[in-house]
Amino acid sequence: MSEHAAPAIKPANDPAFKLPASLASLQLPLLAGGLLLLLVGFGLAYSNAAKIGFSAYLVSFIYCLTLSIGCLFFVIVQHLVRAGWSVVVRRIAELFMIMIVPLAVLFIPVLVATWMSNGLYIWTLDGWMTETVGVDPEIWKAKSGWLDPGWFTIRSLIYFAVYIGLAVFYYRGSTLQDETGQKSATEKLQYWAGPAAMLFALTTTFAAFDWVMSLAPMWFSTMFGVYMFAGAILAAHCVICLFSYLMQRCGAMRDEVTVEHYHDLGKLIFGFTFFWTYISFSQYLLIWYGNIPEETEWFWIRQTNGWGSLSVVIILFHWIVPFMGTLSRHVRRRPWAMAAWSGYLLVMHFIDVFWMIMPEAHQGITESITAVGVAGAILCGVGMLALMVGLVLSLAGNTKLLPVRDPRLGESLAFENI
Repeated sequence: MSEHAAPAIKPANDPAFKLPASLASLQLPLLAGGLLLLLVGFGLAYSNAAKIGFSAYLVSFIYCLTLSIGCLFFVIVQHLVRAGWSVVVRRIAELFMIMIVPLAVLFIPVLVATWMSNGLYIWTLDGWMTETVGVDPEIWKAKSGWLDPGWFTIRSLIYFAVYIGLAVFYYRGSTLQDETGQKSATEKLQYWAGPAAMLFALTTTFAAFDWVMSLAPMWFSTMFGVYMFAGAILAAHCVICLFSYLMQRCGAMRDEVTVEHYHDLGKLIFGFTFFWTYISFSQYLLIWYGNIPEETEWFWIRQTNGWGSLSVVIILFHWIVPFMGTLSRHVRRRPWAMAAWSGYLLVMHFIDVFWMIMPEAHQGITESITAVGVAGAILCGVGMLALMVGLVLSLAGNTKLLPVRDPRLGESLAFENI
């Protein structure tokens, strides 16, 4: 183990813990520009077809949602295992996890589309079951009680109630400790981390089934919730790494977040890249081996009509390239390199979400997805992400950039990889 001189703990009001002015100045442009891009992107995709427009919006929503809930899980797990190393980067995760509150508002268009007969989900189309070849009436009868707009809406409200409850509980507990310095705040957050993790797991699994998997209502896969979670937790570590680097480049937290923290984040990014690949391949292998029509349909669509090329792109550039690129310890101990790989993987995560959702957009309608529809989906994604980052910066301007009175702050500052 090399010698590592831990920086001294600075006063809670030190300027290093405040949002840099250069980033604070981006709040309004990101908020206004993000909203404009979101509206323009949705309009472009909607001009292709109403269902394609709502599908493009769902892509952007699920992408931003996975960043938020991935960070929520990161925070819960750090308290669950009583981790010390992550204290200096945990506040960034906390800022992103609390974005679940505005995302609940941004979910309203998805709910509206659910109540439209030509909207987002094919099971809302009039006469869909009787007109679609290959749909088993008995299987659909069992599923139709679950895939009902009213029951769908109620479940969605429950999911957001759980997510918001957990996010607010952990955010308020952490930020309140900045003011009081009470160790009991950390103990309370640790005490509830176990139940919180179980609630998170159940909610994320069912939300994935409802919001994404039900786009193909006759498809069966018990692994889909884990698949979406794998992408979310990978993206969360990338967000934390990238924003830690940006904060430091702009003058904040320069002494607190060290090479050791980037090294650990790099190891987690490398590990979850492989975890995402393992879950993806396992889901595909089991469905391919079983060769049941209700299960193979989802992958068959993504191997035909041009989607097969995108599937190959994901295999090569979401797995092989970042796997090889982050394999070396030398790379993981270079903050700029890990920030670059984090940005790269966030782009690939968007492509993965696009691949999950958009192939279902032309099901049940006569229109095909055009370049305008694809451009609309990309603009929607960029717009909602910009809006989310603008809200994060607005919130960051009113709080400390790290938990300044966490009892494990000293341990985090002294953290060293072996």
